[in-house]
Amino acid sequence: MDGATYSVRLRDLEQRINELKEAIRRSHTRLALLSESILSGITAAARAEVVFENDMSSAFRLKRIVALYDGAPLATKTDERDQVGDQKEIPLYAELVQPGDHTLQVLLEYQGNGYGIFSYLKGYKFEVRSSRSFTAIEGKTLSLRVIGYEQGGPTTPLEERPAVRYVEKVQVGVGANAGPGAKKPETK
Repeated sequence: MDGATYSVRLRDLEQRINELKEAIRRSHTRLALLSESILSGITAAARAEVVFENDMSSAFRLKRIVALYDGAPLATKTDERDQVGDQKEIPLYAELVQPGDHTLQVLLEYQGNGYGIFSYLKGYKFEVRSSRSFTAIEGKTLSLRVIGYEQGGPTTPLEERPAVRYVEKVQVGVGANAGPGAKKPETK
């Protein structure tokens, strides 16, 4: 086996291990929430649903999304593995959470996507970091949309265009069908 093949296989194995760690962490969080609810007699929890929406123009191709929930890894999606560059909407999270204050941190990586006389755009890489604090309310579902969009206008420098905004909705109920986009994200 040559070095390049070995590197690709090793990187693939590392990604699978990270996905398994992420799944174990989510299961542990759900189990802790459930056991605390049972032991303390609490029957209601809160639900958080996080969906990424790509509102960038075709001049930018999404390459990677990394989301952290209260500092812990929540989701990592890449163009190579998950084809995020081809999707308009990407579910990141839909689970029960502890009621209270939380923080979502997001890293978006884009690559310039040009052709013809604009082919120079392919050499550009853009990184956008953002965070948002929110409050999960007991017995309610918080739907949080993370939207990657282009700010400014035609005179705005290319490197200042990628930005993030958030849209937050709160609905009564914590069931799997409590809010829009409540389906769980697919995992491999």
